[in-house]
Amino acid sequence: MPTQPPVRIGARGSKLSLAQAGHMQRRIAAALGADPDKPAQVEAAAPLIVITTTGDRVQDRRLLEIGGKGMFTKEIEEALLDGRIDCAVHSLKDMPALVPDGLCIAAIPEREDPRDAFLSLKAERLEDLPLGAVLGTASLRRQAQMLHRRPDLDVRMLRGNVDTRLAKLAAGDADAILLAYAGLKRLGLGDRAQSLIDPIECPPAPGQGALAIETRVGDCDAAWVQAISHAPTTIAVAAERGALAALEGSCKTAIGAHAWFEGAHLKLIVEALSTDGQRRFRHAGEADMTELADPQASARDLGLSLGLAVKADAGDAIEI
Repeated sequence: MPTQPPVRIGARGSKLSLAQAGHMQRRIAAALGADPDKPAQVEAAAPLIVITTTGDRVQDRRLLEIGGKGMFTKEIEEALLDGRIDCAVHSLKDMPALVPDGLCIAAIPEREDPRDAFLSLKAERLEDLPLGAVLGTASLRRQAQMLHRRPDLDVRMLRGNVDTRLAKLAAGDADAILLAYAGLKRLGLGDRAQSLIDPIECPPAPGQGALAIETRVGDCDAAWVQAISHAPTTIAVAAERGALAALEGSCKTAIGAHAWFEGAHLKLIVEALSTDGQRRFRHAGEADMTELADPQASARDLGLSLGLAVKADAGDAIEI
């Protein structure tokens, strides 16, 4: 059994958040010395505390209308700062570019598939949808990318958890929807995807598919934190979030970034679009990660440089 005090985990109450948090709960408990196959030990070592966020409560408006993607993290981060919990499990794509003072992204486990999934009862691919088909999404990035490829589409706002969106698709509220493939897989619903969107042609949200373990600054280097971190994922998402920071990305801007390794080379593509999809600005680059003193910082610098290049090209064309 663990010899140190329990690590209290904060997470949102959605089915997907609880699935992700439960997976990390077992990983954290094991790192603390508990048997991950014994629920009582897991709960004692790393109890899970559910926190409802503004983003969960308000489901009838886009996030940009209620304060941006921070609405999924604000209440949880307040609980961290107040000492009510010891760490939080977030979907990294939901985290703003800046973390509040006193907190840090302490660990990023190995990433799940970062691609967007295309779901429809009428078509296998976006290209197969009929003219003027209704596409449901609450993401400005997905809206802009799909309109860039199919300007005839009727894009309508569709929020809610995964089950809610699938139910709306089944009810005919949309001819197709887009969801993060990672979330579907974590819920055991990966087979619901008709096809997957090419992440180079349409880069996903920065950090999509990755989880972030957020702690207070004093716990960033704790042994249990280091035990669950995955270096290649951490480096790749550092590049993507560098681009996010350079573009001042939020739910008000249509930004995609995708980083991947080919051997020791980290490759990155960054894009931003006007919300109607008519204008797209892209830059790509790479960096050799061999024998670098701080590969994470170098990856972030790559993302910053490409993000700034996109921003210089786009000007105010990507603002709403």
